[in-house]
Amino acid sequence: MNFLLILFISFFSCNTKSPTQFSVAALNDIFITQEGDSITFEDILENHQGKTLLIDVWASWCRDCIEGMPKIKDLQKEYNDVSYIFLSLDKTQKAWKKGIKKHQVEGAHYFMQSGWEGAFGKFLDLDWIPRYMIVDAKGSIKLFEAVKADHIRIKENL
Repeated sequence: MNFLLILFISFFSCNTKSPTQFSVAALNDIFITQEGDSITFEDILENHQGKTLLIDVWASWCRDCIEGMPKIKDLQKEYNDVSYIFLSLDKTQKAWKKGIKKHQVEGAHYFMQSGWEGAFGKFLDLDWIPRYMIVDAKGSIKLFEAVKADHIRIKENL
């Protein structure tokens, strides 16, 4: 009986640790800026070096994403020293840009051209959006996964 308990605990406690660093493949994934230029995720991080980051993976067609936007805007007011990075999974760049304008989303915007199955999406094991992450000023991932903008761990890590 004790053996089964130990086996059960060992099995379910393994692989639950979230990554604290981005994979090389994720860092090398290519995104598109609002101006239409290509940029690696590593360069996006470097552009915000030394700041805490809230990363929001979203799409303008995603009801849950849009419902979370007022909460993100509240966080932006409360934590104005944080950089807010929005990574879009819209189907087209036109829809992405229209969504930014329609929902008045303030922050740094990038289009995930590689989509759900690209290196960045695979690193996240992306299966739902919105997806929120927190990266500290030193570049370590402090919160790997939250699907609600009011998740308690978001504020804890900002």
